[in-house]
Amino acid sequence: MSATADNISPLPPLYLQLADRLALAIRSGALGHGDRLPSVRQCAREQSVSVATVLQAYRHLEDARLVEARPKSGYFVAAALPPPLQEPDTSAPPADSLAVDVASLTERVMQMAADPHTLSFGAACPAPEFYDQERLRRALTQATRRHRALLCQYPQAGGNESARRAIARRALPWGCSLDPRDIVLTDGTTDAIGLCLQTVTRPGDIVALESPTSFGFLQVLQALHLRALEIPTHPRHGLSVDALALALQTQPVRALLAVPTLSNPLGASMPLGERKRLAQLLAEHQVPMIEDAIYNDWSERDEHRRAVRSFDTEGLVMLCSSFSKTVAPGLRIGWVDAGRFTPALRRLKAALSGGHTTVAELAMADLLQQPGYEPQLRRMRQTIARRVDDARRLIAESFPRGTRVTDPPGGIMLWLELPPAIDSLALFRACLEERICIAPGTMFSATDRYRHCIRLSVGGRWDDAQRQALRRIGAIAGAMLARAALPLAA
Repeated sequence: MSATADNISPLPPLYLQLADRLALAIRSGALGHGDRLPSVRQCAREQSVSVATVLQAYRHLEDARLVEARPKSGYFVAAALPPPLQEPDTSAPPADSLAVDVASLTERVMQMAADPHTLSFGAACPAPEFYDQERLRRALTQATRRHRALLCQYPQAGGNESARRAIARRALPWGCSLDPRDIVLTDGTTDAIGLCLQTVTRPGDIVALESPTSFGFLQVLQALHLRALEIPTHPRHGLSVDALALALQTQPVRALLAVPTLSNPLGASMPLGERKRLAQLLAEHQVPMIEDAIYNDWSERDEHRRAVRSFDTEGLVMLCSSFSKTVAPGLRIGWVDAGRFTPALRRLKAALSGGHTTVAELAMADLLQQPGYEPQLRRMRQTIARRVDDARRLIAESFPRGTRVTDPPGGIMLWLELPPAIDSLALFRACLEERICIAPGTMFSATDRYRHCIRLSVGGRWDDAQRQALRRIGAIAGAMLARAALPLAA
C-alpha cells in the first residue's frame, strides 16, 4: 500500500490548478485576445476558492504573459505571443581549458554601448527609468540625515549589520537561510566573484564555467591569470551537469563559476532537479562553486529563484549577488556568503579594500525592507517581458531565415544564432557605421566559437527608433548572407 501511495504525485496547489485551466482556455481560443477575465471575487465564487487563490492564479498567468492587468479595469487576455522561433543548439566547446583574452573587444563594445549617440543593444543594463529614483533619493537623504556622523568614521570591513540582515531576509525565497554574520558586502557582484576566485584558486588554475558565458567572468579570469574550461550549456536548461561530471573526472578543476538562473548571455535557467544534482556532484568532488544569483529576482518562475546554495550541505557554494539590476546600479552594493571559505574571504576583503560607505548600505537596507520593493520587481518583470516579446516578434519578421533565438523566462537578453555564413564581428562593425551597437558572440567565450552569434539586450531605451534599429540589424545581416551566397550562385 505504501509503495502505491509513494507513486501518486501530489496535486499542484489550487492556484496552479486554476491557472492551468484558464491557460488552456486561452491557448485553445475559448478566451481570445482582449477578453476580460471574471473579476477576482466573481472567479472566487464560481470556483469555490479564496480571493487570495484567484489573485495568485491571475498573477501566475500575468507572469506567463497570458493575461495583463489594467488599472481599475481588471485582468484581460494579453496579445498573442510572438511566433515560435527555433532555439539555438546546445553549445559544444572544446574539451581543454584555455587562457583568456577578451579585453580589447569587450572594452570597445562597452564604450560604444555607453555612447549617448549610439542605439545600443550591447550592455545588459536596465535603463534609469526602470528604477524608482525618487524612492532611492529619499532613502539616501534619510540615511545621511540620521547617520551623518558615520561619514566621518571608517566603515566596517564586512558591511553594516542592518544591510546584512536585510540581505539574509531577501535570500529566504531562494531557499537559503543565511547567517547575517557570514555575509560580506562588496563593490557589486564582480568584486564578490573576484574575491571568491582569489580565495579558492591560484594563477594558472582551471575554472569551469558555462559556454557561452558572461564576458565579465572572462575579464576577471584574464586579470587573475586563470584558465577557462567551458562546459556545454543548453539554451533553456543551462549548464550540463553530465558534461561537468566528465570534466571533473578528467581535469584538475579548482572551481565552478556559473549563473543557474537566467545565465548571461543565454538566459537559461537550470531545472530544480539539476540544481540538486549539481550540489551533490560538487560535494562528491569537493569542488567549490561560485554561484552568481544577480538575476534570480528577475525570473518569472518561483522554482528558478531557488539557489544551488539551498542544496549545499558542505559549505562549498559561495553565493554572490548585488542590487545593481533591481534597486540602483550607482550604489555599487553587492554581497557574498562564501560558506566554509568565509573566514579566508573576509581576511582577503579586509586586506584589499576594507569597508564601503555605511550610509549607502543603510539606505539599501531601508529600500530592501520597504513594502514597495516587491511591486517594483513585478513591474520590472512585466515591462521587460513585453519588450522581449516585442523584440522576438521583430526578429522573426526582420532577420534572415534560419536565425535561432532564445526565449528566456525573464531577463533582458536574447541570444541569436545566425546562419553560419554571417560573421558577428563583421556585423558588429557594419552596425557601428550606422551608430548601432550589438555584442558579437566571440565576447562570450575564450574560444573562437560563436562567431555567427550575437547577444541583444533590450534593457535600455525602447521606442520606435530602437525598434527600427533592430529591424536594421536584421537587414544588414540579411545583406551579408546574400553577399556570401553570390559566389555559390555564380
